[in-house]
Amino acid sequence: MEDWSLPAGLTALAVAIAREVPDPNDLALLSAMLVQLGDTLATLAASQAVCQARQGPLTPGPR
Repeated sequence: MEDWSLPAGLTALAVAIAREVPDPNDLALLSAMLVQLGDTLATLAASQAVCQARQGPLTPGPR
């Protein structure tokens, strides 16, 4: 059985947000901002993966 809870939850969240943002221009801007956030996170994750592949596994340092 496939788990559809993540896409179903995201769809429900999108509908809830759209109901609270009645202006189509505001909704379009919010959508563009969230796309940019997702793209930036994907870029950062890819950059980390490339750096780790080149340097080998990173050892945890002090925080």
